Amino acid sequence: MYVIGTAGHIDHGKSLLVEALTGTDPDRLREEKARGMTIDLGFAWLTLPGGREVSIVDVPGHERFIKNMLAGAGGIDLALVVVAADDGVMPQTREHLAILDLLDVRRGVVALTKRDRVGDEWLALVAGEISEMLAPTTLAGAPVIACSALTREGLGELLAALDAAVDALPVRRDIGRPRLPIDRVFTIGGFGTVVTGTLVDGALAAGDEVEVTPGGLRGRIRGLQSHRAAIARAQPGMRTAVNIAGLPKEALRRGMVLAAPGTLRATAVVDVRVRGVGAAAGSRPARALPHNAHLTFHSGAAEANARLRLLDADELAPGAEAWAQIRLDTPLGVVRGDRFVLRTADDTVAGGVIADISARRHRRRDRAVIASLSAMLSPSTEERLIEAVARIPLRAARDLAGGLSLAEPDARDALDALAAAGVVRRLGDGDGVRYMLGTDAAALGRRAEEALAVFHREHHLRAGMPAEELRSRLGLDGAAFAAVVATWQGVRLRDGVAALASFAAAPTAEEQWLVEAYLASLNVGIASPPLPSPLRTWLAQSGEIVDTGDVVFEARAFAAMSEGVRAYVAGHGAISIAEARDLFGTNRKRAQALLEELDRRRLTRREGDAHVLP
Repeated sequence: MYVIGTAGHIDHGKSLLVEALTGTDPDRLREEKARGMTIDLGFAWLTLPGGREVSIVDVPGHERFIKNMLAGAGGIDLALVVVAADDGVMPQTREHLAILDLLDVRRGVVALTKRDRVGDEWLALVAGEISEMLAPTTLAGAPVIACSALTREGLGELLAALDAAVDALPVRRDIGRPRLPIDRVFTIGGFGTVVTGTLVDGALAAGDEVEVTPGGLRGRIRGLQSHRAAIARAQPGMRTAVNIAGLPKEALRRGMVLAAPGTLRATAVVDVRVRGVGAAAGSRPARALPHNAHLTFHSGAAEANARLRLLDADELAPGAEAWAQIRLDTPLGVVRGDRFVLRTADDTVAGGVIADISARRHRRRDRAVIASLSAMLSPSTEERLIEAVARIPLRAARDLAGGLSLAEPDARDALDALAAAGVVRRLGDGDGVRYMLGTDAAALGRRAEEALAVFHREHHLRAGMPAEELRSRLGLDGAAFAAVVATWQGVRLRDGVAALASFAAAPTAEEQWLVEAYLASLNVGIASPPLPSPLRTWLAQSGEIVDTGDVVFEARAFAAMSEGVRAYVAGHGAISIAEARDLFGTNRKRAQALLEELDRRRLTRREGDAHVLP
């Protein structure tokens, strides 16, 4: 399904032509019929000679209603530019054409209406003027068809030209993330709230849960219509009416976007590639835009006041391009790749394409920023993915696809190719697969090894750094940390402790002398020399001693005493502290510490004042 949008000056016969082609008067408002002038968007549909059904959005031609025109132009596939033969090219003809050019509408047909009012010579002059006007735009070379809505002369040729133009359109993409920019909100008795718009990027079905952006309100689709016929499922490109349960009309407005829950977020800052209007868009000459110009931003059916912050220029000259950051006074639901238009109070002055919706404040003339934005608008899927992975490492394919407005399978295929080439690293398994640049993975590994090396120098008797501390230092979430650590051959992770794979905790030569003297004192039962706490902890962790807190046993001696206790209990049924003292010829303190440690290890169990086998 495709959408044809009209464009052209007021009184050039757009609505009359739509009615002649479709049998439907697109002027639906009482005020429009009373004044004989289109004020807001009108809608109709048409079956072309080849059998394809298309939607038509009719837009107002008066300069006072240019905002309404922009709300309808954002979702069209093909332009039907209407120029009256007796008037020729007029100011709104030029402004509407400038808008179509900025929105990158690349297919169109010009209807040279009111053919019945002029002679052939005049008609040829106007047709030549139109072709000259189209030449520097995206609609260069569009066919110009002379016709009359009153006499119906040329309508067959016009329909054939539209049919051929529609056949040449690319297939509407379906990336599984439906968006419906809302251009109309109303209620129907017995049904409730209805919104309309042109569905893009995915399908909607009756029963689906939906979310409105901005705002986050949620509802459920009660029913769908296209061209006044009920449908179970709406496909990308369809003019769609959505009956929503759970959302009152008062909560919705033109410019909001209906989407699948969690797939679209509002943003108030966007990085863009912007181009100034190269020639007079209306009745006034084009002029340069200064840095920090205050304008109105239009994208889809939405608009917001905006400030244009140029990143690589001091002003945007007519026809020139620049990188810029646009700050909106109201968050809007837009995505990377969306087209936009900028206007002053009186004129269309610029427009372009969104490169990033997760924009931070940038320094002006920062070459790295410009290179990054250029990559985000690259025609190469792989190049865009490389940049996205570089910006925020260790994201899943689904998140990367959403940020770049790609179908998830396409993103996965491209990421797999990049992984095979060694450009990105694929970390984790199943649903936990994350991606990062190969160079970044190596750099992250080096950072981890450097941090651990410092830690080992400062704490050479500890097994390693707590894994949570290393994760925090690297700025990774838990899943990402687990995935990336598994790829580092130089780092081991064991029992919540991270260490260099080559590291083993050990005392220095000077400390080793203290250790040997201490162990010797334990074996002969003499008073032990002072031993720093880190060394005592290391001896316990390495299994050289059993440290009960108050009493320390040499490990081999403890093992022998443990066997002695268990043999005694097996023969006598139980053992007391006094009996253990006499059994090993030690004091009460050591005997009590021995039995309590055996209880903690569940080798014995205390019953009253005695200890038995468990």
